[in-house]
Parts: sequence; C-alpha cells; structure tokens
Amino acid sequence: MSTSEEIINDAPLGIIAGGGALPESVLLAAQDQGRTVYVAALKGSAEDDFLDGVDHDFYGLGAGGSIVKALRKRDIKDIVMIGSVARPHFSDLRPDMWTAGVIAKIGLKALGDNDLLVCIKDALEAEGFALRGAHEIAPELITPEGLLTKHKPDKKALIDIERGIAVARALGAVDVGQAVIVYDGLVLGVEGVEGTDELIKRCADYRKKDKGGVLVKLCKLQQDKRLDMPTIGIKTLQNLYDYGFDGIAIHAGQSLIPERAAFIETANNRKLFVVGVDGAQGAE
Repeated sequence: MSTSEEIINDAPLGIIAGGGALPESVLLAAQDQGRTVYVAALKGSAEDDFLDGVDHDFYGLGAGGSIVKALRKRDIKDIVMIGSVARPHFSDLRPDMWTAGVIAKIGLKALGDNDLLVCIKDALEAEGFALRGAHEIAPELITPEGLLTKHKPDKKALIDIERGIAVARALGAVDVGQAVIVYDGLVLGVEGVEGTDELIKRCADYRKKDKGGVLVKLCKLQQDKRLDMPTIGIKTLQNLYDYGFDGIAIHAGQSLIPERAAFIETANNRKLFVVGVDGAQGAE
C-alpha cells in the first residue's frame, strides 16, 4: 500500500447521510478501518438508529454552509455523500448563503439528477474537500456479476432483462432515471422522480396478469461512480414480492447492495431472482 493510500485510509471521514441502510454500512466500514467519522445527517431523510455514540448533527437540506463549517472544524477532507434524499421543492429549502450560491449556479441550466449532484460535488471540491465513493470505503457493497440467488430467471425473464438493459442504457444517456420494469417484452415504466419503489407499485397494475415482470437497474454511462450509484435494498425486494414481480437485474460492479447476506436470504425466502449483469452485454 502506498503512502497516499495510507493517508486516505487513516484520515477522518465525513458522511453526508440520507436515508436507507447505506450510510450505516459506510460508517461501520470506516470505523473498522480505524477512521474517525462525523455524520452530517439530513433531516427528514437520515435515520437516527445507528448514530448513538457517533459524532453527528442533523441539518436541513439548505444548510450546506453549516455542514462545510462542521467538516472544517474537525479537519475533515474526505467526504462521502450517501443515502436516499427526495428532491426538494425550492420553497422548502430555506438555503443559507453557501447553498444559495450553489442553487444560483444550478438555476442557469436545465438539469437532471446527475447534473444536480455534479454541481454539488463541484461546489464541495471547490471548498477543498475530496469526494469518496461508498464503494471506496466499503467495497463489499459492490454487486458481483452473475446469479446471486437460488431462484434463476427463466427464458422469458432473460429476454425481459435484455430489453430492460437496452432501454435503461438509452434513458441513462439522457439522464432519465436508472431503472425500468419490463413484462413480456413490454416496458411498463421507467423510473422518474418518484424512485424505484414507487415505480414498482405504479407498474403492477399495467400487467395482463397479476404476476410477472422484472426490474432492471443500471448505472448511467456518464454517472460519476462517487455519486448516486444504483442501490437495491431489502425494502425494494419486499415491494417486488408484494406486487408479484419475478426478480431484479442490477449492474454488476457499478451498483451497491447493502446488508448483502440478509438481502440474499430475503430474496431466496421469497423465491425472487437477483442477478448482477454487465450493463453493456446483458444477462447469461
């Protein structure tokens, strides 16, 4: 290991945390590496059940300047932005001056989700911070390639996966969502601002029968892997099961699965397939 890698691994880490299981996974991985961690938890998104005994504060979405000050106070350079955050309405932000400056730059463009995240990343890097990906801190979160479950996709599901990959790649190129649902070769829906779980619910009624169909979720070709990598959690599995879908194809090497052992056990118990696919080539 090089000296620069040692410095990175020993350096204190700041986590700007949204919702879901990923912030806790990154926290635990950093602690296992002996790093001190500060969590800037976002109100209304981040959960607090993993923060006992952890240096943390809660912030509104418009409090970017306060977060920057807290990170500097602790001599933190490395930061991870992780977890789900609903895109806010401007009237709910109440931005401080730092955040208002970022918003002013964003307002000059017609932006998708990736562009928005890139603007925030650029603003933080301009302040001297180094953005790290969750997969850099916790590589065990990365989705491996191939079948991860006992249940396998049948020939019909494989065709749907191939169709879903082609559509997801095309949509990702124009920064529209990461996920699609395909049933009998038909695209039932693509992910919008509502997120993956709402996509599942919306598409359930579009099928000819009560069951069937697959979810395909890919990383966008232009996506900065340190930002918003596709993630599938146990809640999404449960929604797929509840609404009668067959399984998931998710981008191998470019997506995250938190709590993987429990995730795979849940999929097996519900007879759902989970397969890590090459986003350029599809499933085997």
